[in-house]
Amino acid sequence: MCSGGILELPAVAAAHLTKVLRARSGDELILFTGDGREFAGVIESIRGSRVTVAVGDAQEVDRESPLAVVLVQCVPRGDRMDFIVQKATELGVARIVPVLSQRSVVRLDASQADSKAAHWRAVAVNACEQCGRNRLPVIEAPCQLIRYLGDSSARSGAPADANGPRLLLEPDLGSSGDALAVRAAVEIAIGPEGGFTSEEIEAFRVCGFRTVRLGPRVLRTETAALAAIAWLQSRFGDLR
Repeated sequence: MCSGGILELPAVAAAHLTKVLRARSGDELILFTGDGREFAGVIESIRGSRVTVAVGDAQEVDRESPLAVVLVQCVPRGDRMDFIVQKATELGVARIVPVLSQRSVVRLDASQADSKAAHWRAVAVNACEQCGRNRLPVIEAPCQLIRYLGDSSARSGAPADANGPRLLLEPDLGSSGDALAVRAAVEIAIGPEGGFTSEEIEAFRVCGFRTVRLGPRVLRTETAALAAIAWLQSRFGDLR
């Protein structure tokens, strides 16, 4: 995308503009590239399902939280992962790592994992369009939890380092997190519907994760993810 050019919008965005927002030629809008840049735009033409836009000047607009949150989320069944990705994007999460654990109901092969990742990235784009965020969160392809922990083993034994503390949300084993100190980054892991096994919890501990809990109640996996992000952003980020 460059200033002064003409851009044809993707089909989904074009359909939203014409069918939901009832946009017309000459209407102004904001375009974003996902890397923090925004462009002023004017709808040049609408021909059926095709919408072309004249691209105006670019500007850097920073709406990112000063706290980079990495969400390690066990993939729940149904469409609840869509909900988590959507709301986590709105809450400013920097990176989402979908994982599959021993008690995960969902099972994915390599092609299904790639397809899911592409779908969730599209969900994140739509969430950015809604909330005004112009930088896309990184969304990894789903992988086995043990693989993710193995790939991050270089941080083993370092619960807090330059990349921030690593937290495991566990209602039965965790501390309240009142004394938690976070500067610029934090990683938090959320278990599946049935929770992590004792072996997985030990693997987290070996990789430097600290167990924390959010209040006295056991939250559903999708509730826990969003409550944890909101809690972190309100204490250390930009939800103040």
